[in-house]
Amino acid sequence: MVWSVIQNFRQAAKFRGGWYNLYLHMYTNSDYPFKFGSYMGHDAAGNRYYENRVDYPFGQHRWVEPGDIHNFDSSSVPPEWQGWMNSMNDCRPSTEDEYFESSKSLIKKIESKSDAPAENHLGHQEKLFNFHHMHNQSQVRSRGYNIGNAIVGLPPGAPDAYYTQPGSPYHPDFIRKPEMIGDLDEAEGGGRPYKSDKWAERLRTKEEKDAIAAAKKAEDELMLGNVRKQIMMRQAAARGRGGTIARR
Repeated sequence: MVWSVIQNFRQAAKFRGGWYNLYLHMYTNSDYPFKFGSYMGHDAAGNRYYENRVDYPFGQHRWVEPGDIHNFDSSSVPPEWQGWMNSMNDCRPSTEDEYFESSKSLIKKIESKSDAPAENHLGHQEKLFNFHHMHNQSQVRSRGYNIGNAIVGLPPGAPDAYYTQPGSPYHPDFIRKPEMIGDLDEAEGGGRPYKSDKWAERLRTKEEKDAIAAAKKAEDELMLGNVRKQIMMRQAAARGRGGTIARR
Protein backbone atom coordinates (compact mmCIF):
# COMPACT_ATOMS: atom_id res chain seq x y z
CA MET A 1 0.00 0.00 0.00
CA VAL A 2 2.82 2.40 0.85
CA TRP A 3 4.49 1.65 -2.48
CA SER A 4 1.27 2.40 -4.38
CA VAL A 5 1.03 5.78 -2.64
CA ILE A 6 4.63 6.55 -3.56
CA GLN A 7 3.98 5.53 -7.16
CA ASN A 8 0.91 7.70 -7.31
CA PHE A 9 2.89 10.70 -6.06
CA ARG A 10 5.69 10.05 -8.55
CA GLN A 11 3.29 9.75 -11.49
CA ALA A 12 1.39 12.84 -10.37
CA ALA A 13 4.61 14.88 -10.03
CA LYS A 14 5.66 13.79 -13.51
CA PHE A 15 2.22 14.55 -14.93
CA ARG A 16 2.15 17.99 -13.28
CA GLY A 17 5.67 18.91 -14.27
CA GLY A 18 7.27 18.88 -10.83
CA TRP A 19 6.58 18.84 -7.14
CA TYR A 20 5.63 22.52 -6.97
CA ASN A 21 2.85 22.12 -9.55
CA LEU A 22 1.70 19.00 -7.72
CA TYR A 23 1.50 21.02 -4.52
CA LEU A 24 -0.61 23.66 -6.29
CA HIS A 25 -2.89 20.91 -7.58
CA MET A 26 -3.30 19.53 -4.04
CA TYR A 27 -4.00 23.06 -2.79
CA THR A 28 -6.67 23.81 -5.39
CA ASN A 29 -8.40 20.49 -6.11
CA SER A 30 -7.50 18.71 -2.85
CA ASP A 31 -8.14 15.30 -4.35
CA TYR A 32 -6.36 12.04 -3.72
CA PRO A 33 -5.64 9.78 -5.51
CA PHE A 34 -4.55 12.39 -8.02
CA LYS A 35 -6.56 12.57 -11.20
CA PHE A 36 -4.97 12.08 -14.60
CA GLY A 37 -6.58 13.03 -17.86
CA SER A 38 -6.30 14.58 -21.28
CA TYR A 39 -6.01 18.34 -21.57
CA MET A 40 -9.07 19.57 -23.46
CA GLY A 41 -8.64 23.33 -23.48
CA HIS A 42 -8.75 26.51 -21.43
CA ASP A 43 -10.80 29.69 -21.20
CA ALA A 44 -9.99 33.39 -20.95
CA ALA A 45 -9.65 33.19 -17.15
CA GLY A 46 -6.91 30.56 -17.39
CA ASN A 47 -9.07 27.67 -16.17
CA ARG A 48 -7.83 24.36 -17.60
CA TYR A 49 -10.20 21.54 -18.49
CA TYR A 50 -9.42 17.80 -18.45
CA GLU A 51 -11.21 14.61 -19.37
CA ASN A 52 -10.68 10.90 -18.66
CA ARG A 53 -13.43 8.51 -19.75
CA VAL A 54 -11.44 5.36 -18.99
CA ASP A 55 -10.48 5.55 -15.33
CA TYR A 56 -13.40 7.52 -13.90
CA PRO A 57 -17.19 6.98 -13.94
CA PHE A 58 -19.62 9.19 -15.78
CA GLY A 59 -20.05 12.48 -13.92
CA GLN A 60 -16.47 12.45 -12.64
CA HIS A 61 -14.70 12.12 -15.98
CA ARG A 62 -14.49 15.88 -16.59
CA TRP A 63 -13.04 18.46 -14.25
CA VAL A 64 -11.55 21.93 -14.16
CA GLU A 65 -8.37 23.22 -12.58
CA PRO A 66 -8.72 26.93 -11.72
CA GLY A 67 -6.52 29.62 -13.16
CA ASP A 68 -6.91 31.84 -10.11
CA ILE A 69 -6.16 29.41 -7.30
CA HIS A 70 -6.95 31.90 -4.52
CA ASN A 71 -10.32 33.11 -5.81
CA PHE A 72 -12.20 30.39 -7.62
CA ASP A 73 -15.92 29.82 -7.73
CA SER A 74 -18.14 27.60 -9.84
CA SER A 75 -19.46 30.73 -11.52
CA SER A 76 -15.93 31.40 -12.79
CA VAL A 77 -16.52 28.71 -15.43
CA PRO A 78 -18.04 30.36 -18.53
CA PRO A 79 -21.35 29.07 -19.89
CA GLU A 80 -19.83 27.40 -22.95
CA TRP A 81 -17.58 25.28 -20.74
CA GLN A 82 -20.35 24.67 -18.19
CA GLY A 83 -22.27 22.80 -20.86
CA TRP A 84 -19.26 20.63 -21.59
CA MET A 85 -18.52 20.03 -17.89
CA ASN A 86 -22.11 18.89 -17.24
CA SER A 87 -22.05 16.59 -20.31
CA MET A 88 -24.75 18.60 -22.03
CA ASN A 89 -22.57 18.36 -25.11
CA ASP A 90 -19.32 16.68 -26.10
CA CYS A 91 -18.11 19.48 -28.32
CA ARG A 92 -15.52 21.73 -26.77
CA PRO A 93 -15.95 25.49 -27.33
CA SER A 94 -12.58 25.64 -29.08
CA THR A 95 -13.72 23.09 -31.67
CA GLU A 96 -16.85 25.16 -32.31
CA ASP A 97 -14.71 28.19 -33.10
CA GLU A 98 -12.55 26.06 -35.38
CA TYR A 99 -15.67 24.80 -37.15
CA PHE A 100 -16.98 28.32 -37.71
CA GLU A 101 -13.63 29.46 -39.06
CA SER A 102 -13.36 26.47 -41.39
CA SER A 103 -16.95 26.99 -42.59
CA LYS A 104 -16.16 30.50 -43.75
CA SER A 105 -14.01 29.09 -46.54
CA LEU A 106 -17.02 27.18 -47.91
CA ILE A 107 -19.12 30.33 -48.32
CA LYS A 108 -19.14 31.54 -51.87
CA LYS A 109 -18.15 35.17 -52.04
CA ILE A 110 -20.37 37.59 -53.91
CA GLU A 111 -18.61 39.07 -56.91
CA SER A 112 -19.35 42.64 -55.95
CA LYS A 113 -17.75 45.32 -53.87
CA SER A 114 -18.87 45.60 -50.27
CA ASP A 115 -18.09 48.31 -47.75
CA ALA A 116 -19.48 46.35 -44.80
CA PRO A 117 -17.01 46.56 -41.87
CA ALA A 118 -18.16 43.26 -40.30
CA GLU A 119 -18.21 39.68 -41.54
CA ASN A 120 -21.78 39.15 -40.37
CA HIS A 121 -25.08 41.02 -40.51
CA LEU A 122 -25.18 41.79 -36.79
CA GLY A 123 -23.38 45.10 -37.15
CA HIS A 124 -21.17 46.60 -34.50
CA GLN A 125 -21.16 44.79 -31.16
CA GLU A 126 -19.29 45.63 -27.99
CA LYS A 127 -17.13 42.83 -26.65
CA LEU A 128 -18.57 41.19 -23.55
CA PHE A 129 -16.54 42.00 -20.44
CA ASN A 130 -16.82 40.24 -17.10
CA PHE A 131 -15.09 41.72 -14.08
CA HIS A 132 -12.18 39.37 -13.22
CA HIS A 133 -13.85 36.74 -15.44
CA MET A 134 -16.68 36.42 -12.90
CA HIS A 135 -19.85 35.52 -14.79
CA ASN A 136 -21.98 35.80 -11.67
CA GLN A 137 -21.88 39.57 -11.23
CA SER A 138 -23.84 39.42 -7.97
CA GLN A 139 -20.56 38.60 -6.26
CA VAL A 140 -19.04 41.91 -7.37
CA ARG A 141 -20.13 43.90 -4.35
CA SER A 142 -18.45 45.81 -1.57
CA ARG A 143 -17.93 44.09 1.78
CA GLY A 144 -18.79 47.35 3.55
CA TYR A 145 -19.70 50.94 2.82
CA ASN A 146 -17.20 52.14 0.17
CA ILE A 147 -14.42 49.83 1.40
CA GLY A 148 -14.33 47.61 -1.67
CA ASN A 149 -13.81 43.87 -1.76
CA ALA A 150 -10.26 42.58 -1.58
CA ILE A 151 -11.38 39.01 -2.29
CA VAL A 152 -12.56 39.76 -5.82
CA GLY A 153 -10.32 42.80 -6.33
CA LEU A 154 -13.06 45.43 -6.19
CA PRO A 155 -11.42 48.79 -5.31
CA PRO A 156 -12.87 51.09 -2.63
CA GLY A 157 -15.63 53.37 -3.85
CA ALA A 158 -16.43 51.24 -6.91
CA PRO A 159 -20.15 50.61 -7.54
CA ASP A 160 -21.64 47.17 -6.99
CA ALA A 161 -22.45 45.12 -10.06
CA TYR A 162 -25.48 43.17 -8.90
CA TYR A 163 -28.88 44.08 -10.32
CA THR A 164 -31.36 46.08 -8.26
CA GLN A 165 -35.01 46.65 -9.10
CA PRO A 166 -36.11 50.19 -10.05
CA GLY A 167 -37.55 51.83 -6.96
CA SER A 168 -35.32 49.83 -4.63
CA PRO A 169 -33.49 51.89 -1.96
CA TYR A 170 -30.29 50.20 -3.20
CA HIS A 171 -30.80 51.35 -6.80
CA PRO A 172 -28.40 54.24 -7.54
CA ASP A 173 -31.16 56.27 -9.23
CA PHE A 174 -33.50 55.93 -6.25
CA ILE A 175 -31.11 56.49 -3.36
CA ARG A 176 -32.22 59.55 -1.40
CA LYS A 177 -29.53 62.12 -0.93
CA PRO A 178 -29.25 63.26 2.71
CA GLU A 179 -30.76 66.67 3.37
CA MET A 180 -28.75 68.56 5.98
CA ILE A 181 -30.60 70.85 8.41
CA GLY A 182 -27.56 72.54 9.89
CA ASP A 183 -23.81 72.64 10.43
CA LEU A 184 -21.95 72.63 13.73
CA ASP A 185 -19.15 74.71 12.19
CA GLU A 186 -21.38 77.09 10.27
CA ALA A 187 -19.70 80.14 11.85
CA GLU A 188 -16.32 78.92 10.61
CA GLY A 189 -17.47 78.14 7.09
CA GLY A 190 -18.90 74.66 7.63
CA GLY A 191 -17.40 71.22 7.97
CA ARG A 192 -19.72 69.18 10.19
CA PRO A 193 -23.16 69.13 8.61
CA TYR A 194 -25.96 67.12 10.22
CA LYS A 195 -29.38 65.97 9.10
CA SER A 196 -30.93 65.41 12.53
CA ASP A 197 -30.42 66.33 16.17
CA LYS A 198 -29.26 62.79 16.92
CA TRP A 199 -26.69 63.07 14.13
CA ALA A 200 -25.49 66.40 15.57
CA GLU A 201 -25.12 64.81 19.01
CA ARG A 202 -22.81 62.17 17.57
CA LEU A 203 -20.66 64.80 15.84
CA ARG A 204 -20.10 66.95 18.94
CA THR A 205 -16.87 66.61 20.89
CA LYS A 206 -16.74 65.89 24.63
CA GLU A 207 -15.93 69.54 25.38
CA GLU A 208 -18.92 70.72 23.37
CA LYS A 209 -21.21 68.24 25.12
CA ASP A 210 -19.92 69.36 28.55
CA ALA A 211 -20.45 73.02 27.62
CA ILE A 212 -24.02 72.31 26.49
CA ALA A 213 -24.71 70.37 29.70
CA ALA A 214 -23.33 73.26 31.82
CA ALA A 215 -25.40 75.84 29.91
CA LYS A 216 -28.53 73.70 30.35
CA LYS A 217 -27.84 73.35 34.07
CA ALA A 218 -27.40 77.13 34.43
CA GLU A 219 -30.63 77.69 32.49
CA ASP A 220 -32.50 75.24 34.75
CA GLU A 221 -31.16 76.96 37.89
CA LEU A 222 -32.16 80.37 36.54
CA MET A 223 -35.67 79.12 35.73
CA LEU A 224 -35.94 77.51 39.17
CA GLY A 225 -34.83 80.79 40.79
CA ASN A 226 -37.48 82.71 38.87
CA VAL A 227 -40.14 80.26 40.00
CA ARG A 228 -39.09 80.62 43.65
CA LYS A 229 -39.08 84.41 43.30
CA GLN A 230 -42.64 84.36 41.90
CA ILE A 231 -43.77 82.14 44.79
CA MET A 232 -42.22 84.48 47.35
CA MET A 233 -43.91 87.51 45.72
CA ARG A 234 -47.30 85.76 45.86
CA GLN A 235 -46.76 84.86 49.50
CA ALA A 236 -45.85 88.49 50.33
CA ALA A 237 -48.95 89.77 48.54
CA ALA A 238 -51.13 87.33 50.45
CA ARG A 239 -49.68 88.46 53.77
CA GLY A 240 -50.25 92.10 52.79
CA ARG A 241 -53.93 91.35 52.37
CA GLY A 242 -54.07 89.77 55.84
CA GLY A 243 -54.34 86.27 54.52
CA THR A 244 -52.63 83.17 55.72
CA ILE A 245 -50.25 80.86 53.89
CA ALA A 246 -50.46 77.15 54.39
CA ARG A 247 -47.17 75.43 55.03
CA ARG A 248 -46.53 72.23 53.19
